[in-house]
Amino acid sequence: MTAAPEIGICLLAGGEATRLPGKLNLAAGDVPLLARVYRNVATGRPTVVSVREPLDAFTAGFISAQCVVDRWPQRGPLSGLLSAMSELRSPWVFAAAGDAPFLDAALIDALAAQIGDDVDAVVPVHGERARMEPLAALYRREAFLREGLPVLLAGDAGVRTVIGRLRTREFPCADERQFTNINTAADFAAVREAFA
Repeated sequence: MTAAPEIGICLLAGGEATRLPGKLNLAAGDVPLLARVYRNVATGRPTVVSVREPLDAFTAGFISAQCVVDRWPQRGPLSGLLSAMSELRSPWVFAAAGDAPFLDAALIDALAAQIGDDVDAVVPVHGERARMEPLAALYRREAFLREGLPVLLAGDAGVRTVIGRLRTREFPCADERQFTNINTAADFAAVREAFA
């Protein structure tokens, strides 16, 4: 039986959050939103938090992971992933959006079960239109770095373009709730009860 590969976590916290400034510091139960996601997905795995600037001191108190400032500011999640993956040594990396409070380690384990020698990315899809979730996906670190840097340097393309250059396996997920993102005050209000 083959041993499961080591999986690192890239927690993306470098967005500008123009629609809900400071959202990653909002209380999600007894901890800030970013800390909740960290607790849900890190579970003893090596973790790097991709940031635009140092974390708020209160939020940072809940997170015992290395923070890496994006090397290419204002270039979106692709910049954050490349910056964090450069610091990780795990052969596989789970990309987690810092504003997705229902992501958890069970999803990572389910994606990891799909890893094979012929796969560079395992990406959840859900809904009737098989919506892809690139910021809740598992990537072979070496392949993502190899294909992602040219995409970033070429211009405006993002993570989906990199996925198109990788050997990707889609993983159907019935539970769409786990991909909920907090982008607005209304989004936060809609899920606040779940944090109690």
